[in-house]
Amino acid sequence: MACYNVMTVLTNNRIENVSEMQHVFTKSGCIIKTRLGIHDAGEDFCSNEGLIILHLIGSDKEVLELEENLNNIPGIKAKNSQICSD
Repeated sequence: MACYNVMTVLTNNRIENVSEMQHVFTKSGCIIKTRLGIHDAGEDFCSNEGLIILHLIGSDKEVLELEENLNNIPGIKAKNSQICSD
C-alpha cells in the first residue's frame, strides 16, 4: 500500500506572511517534493489570499512539525492529509 502526504496551506494575508512562511518552507525543504501556489490575479488585480498545495515526503514527525510551524504564523491555516491506495 502506497501512502502520500498532501498538505493544504491557506493564507489570508500572503503579502505580510510571505517572509515567515518562506522561512518555514526552506527549513522543511527536504520533505517538500512538490509545491503549487494559487491566487487570484489579473492585469490590474492581485489577491492577498492564497492556497498552497504540498506533496510531502519524510517522517510523520517532520510532516507534523511543518504543519505546526505553519499554523503558528498568524493568518495561515495548514492541514495535512494522508492518502493511501490499495
